[in-house]
Amino acid sequence: MHALVATVVHHPEDARILHRQVRALLDAGHSVTYVAPFRACNVTPWSELTAVDVPRATGTRRLGALREARAALAEHAPRADALIFHDPELLLALPRRRPVTVWDVHEDAAASLLTKPWLPKPVRRPLGPVVRGFERGAERRMHLLLAEEGYRDRFRHTHPVVPNTTYVPERPPRPPGTDRVVYLGQLSMARGAAELVELGGLLRPHGVRVEVIGAADGETRQLLRQAQQEGKVHWYGFVPNDQALRMVSGALAGISMLRDAPNYRHSLPTKVVEYMAHGLPVISTPNPPAEALVTGRPNGHCGMVVPFGDASAAAEAVLRLRSDPGLRSRYARTGHAIAREEYHWPVQAKAFVRRLEEWVLGSPEVQSESAPRPALVPRHDRTRMGNRQDTGLSSGLA
Repeated sequence: MHALVATVVHHPEDARILHRQVRALLDAGHSVTYVAPFRACNVTPWSELTAVDVPRATGTRRLGALREARAALAEHAPRADALIFHDPELLLALPRRRPVTVWDVHEDAAASLLTKPWLPKPVRRPLGPVVRGFERGAERRMHLLLAEEGYRDRFRHTHPVVPNTTYVPERPPRPPGTDRVVYLGQLSMARGAAELVELGGLLRPHGVRVEVIGAADGETRQLLRQAQQEGKVHWYGFVPNDQALRMVSGALAGISMLRDAPNYRHSLPTKVVEYMAHGLPVISTPNPPAEALVTGRPNGHCGMVVPFGDASAAAEAVLRLRSDPGLRSRYARTGHAIAREEYHWPVQAKAFVRRLEEWVLGSPEVQSESAPRPALVPRHDRTRMGNRQDTGLSSGLA
């Protein structure tokens, strides 16, 4: 099977897209052409796949990226068995002639409009029904994969769920430490960037630093730069997922300060599972799925829940964990055990690949295994990217 994978919004090294789904396809013996904004993000693609570079869609600058993506997809789709795309924007760029097509639904797109700083406030709510209409149309024309069980109610039909799990090591690399807390993931005001900065200021006098790993949107970039200069946080920017997970290991706690936004109420933050997987106690706001996981399990808690927007309560939780080695060790053990048993990605990877294979085999247009396949090359010379000599992704964290 040859898969054509596309995004113009996400970073090319997005954990769900590259380190989980593409990795799973390659490990299963399939080939991949990956359409993504490599140069815009200064990324060298893996030598194992065919890379097609397109501009990145950011803020109000999206039409050019969609035009380039449409041309790239039109060129490569006829030679693929499956097209998997990851942005609702790409619904506007799909070619007419295409193979089995799958939309991987990462978020509640309509609800997320309410937190997009680049959209004028007067149009955010009215655009919601328009996006819902696109979702209903997509159901009739293609397959859908959902990243969360909570997304099912948005659609009229039943669609398979491929949850945002992670690679869980058999044992945590290091026990939780005492001098730093970490945040891993995208950064925005709705994701609690201001609260992280405030938390850093509160913990600094106590000798605990706040490390922030992830790309920030335009609204929060200056806030984080200023906080970095003032020593309130250590902001590393975007770090590939495999490296970022090594960085969080050994921290005192992993933190999630999501605000109470509609598009987060039905989504489990992947970062919470990643903290648990690496033996970190979790400190989270009461986002319902996160709260149920962190403090709602009969087999024990793996962290603490603090009120929305309350950096002072988060600081108190951090200091309590630092002063109680037995508590943080218990949270770390419980979280890792739950993650290993229920959220280990290889289990989901097999189901993901099998579902795609079933859809492709069920298509009347699929090529026979003996049919010759044209050579796949990047769109034109400017899309030829250098090879990564050592991917370090054959096993373990990817």
